[in-house]
Amino acid sequence: MGETETAGGTGGTGGTGAVGSAGDAGSADDAGRAEGPVPVPVPAPAPAHREASLRRFTVRGGRALAGLAIGALTALAGLLAAVPAGLALLTVLALPGARRAVLRPLTAVGARVARAELRRLETFCGIRPPAGYPPADALRYTLYRIPLGLLGGMVLALMATGLFWFLVGLLGWFVILVDYPLEAIGTGLLGAFLLVLTAQGVYGTVLLEAGLVRRVLGPGPHAALRRRIDELATSRSEVVDAVDEERRRIERDLHDGVQQQLVALGILLGRARRSTDPERAGRLLHQAQEENRRALAELREVAWRVHPAVLDEAGLSVALESVAERSPLPVDLGYDDGGRPPARRAATVLYFVVSEAVTNVVKHADATRIRVRVHRAGNGNGNEGGGGDTLGLLVEDDGRGGADPAGGGLTGLARRVAALDGRFAVHSPPGGPTTITAELPCA
Repeated sequence: MGETETAGGTGGTGGTGAVGSAGDAGSADDAGRAEGPVPVPVPAPAPAHREASLRRFTVRGGRALAGLAIGALTALAGLLAAVPAGLALLTVLALPGARRAVLRPLTAVGARVARAELRRLETFCGIRPPAGYPPADALRYTLYRIPLGLLGGMVLALMATGLFWFLVGLLGWFVILVDYPLEAIGTGLLGAFLLVLTAQGVYGTVLLEAGLVRRVLGPGPHAALRRRIDELATSRSEVVDAVDEERRRIERDLHDGVQQQLVALGILLGRARRSTDPERAGRLLHQAQEENRRALAELREVAWRVHPAVLDEAGLSVALESVAERSPLPVDLGYDDGGRPPARRAATVLYFVVSEAVTNVVKHADATRIRVRVHRAGNGNGNEGGGGDTLGLLVEDDGRGGADPAGGGLTGLARRVAALDGRFAVHSPPGGPTTITAELPCA
């Protein structure tokens, strides 16, 4: 689905701003009809999807090429530094004290180089670095990746050669070798063949980089299994806590909101029934009608907080548009799922993160505008830390900042995201702006 821009209306987020206008408030059907039909999302045309996919593929390919080029340079520098370091280590190999004295600075340098290389791979190739690794493994990784970095440099050199011969053939066909068309065609085909091969080589080299990181710096099979079990146990406990908290909040909303309004409605109807003055009875019935309308609006708000029906009927984009429309602050909404709607659970979590984040901004941030962006980000390489596409979310406001990530609301959102193996972060310096980011696997 293509980008959409939506500005929030001036209606409140509470119960009183979500109801329709005139009508018999005592009739639930009339109140339901006041909302109007649920809008149906119109899919973007297929060419726009192909254009967006081609653009993402081009950007990822360019970043991978830049990452391999930088990696080739660092591998060459590492090779030049490893030769004298290895000779120095060989001279003291039989002396334990001297060997430790030489290994200590080498290990420290290897750890720094490994951190730099992992930042390069994460920035340019989308490979997530492992959480933690010993310094000795970092030194081994620094040494092992030298031939791999040089291999990447050779692949890029062959790609440049293929591009050169392809351009020579192209120019020869139109400009230079017009009297020798077969030579021009052969040269161009040779260059194109080299370009195709080296494109596959770039992809394979990135996979080898990811495999080396996983093999040398990643946890072993038993450690990975143990960590995964711990993560699942923690996320299960957090999900149970989040569900209990949500249940308590719904109970408070029903008790303090809908129940009190229904009690007031009953009192008004009782007073109207007992009244002998027709004019006073009419005023009481009018108040009862207004109270009924407010109770229906509050009940509808509670139902939306449990699970909005529009999310299942019309999809995530329309559900987010409804959040923007119900916000008293202008909401600049951008949505692009690449033409592939996310899975139901991911869509539900993203909806609740946006809804809660917008509500928090309205209540606490003193902001004048909210920006929401939902976009699909593909890893595309099958790399460590990313087995496929992810759906990214950004919620930003221009408020005063200072939001506490450990607060109850934001902690609940982090638990929801973590339950689907997603990532959640809050950046809110004093003075603003506050930025909430989330990343969820689409599958």
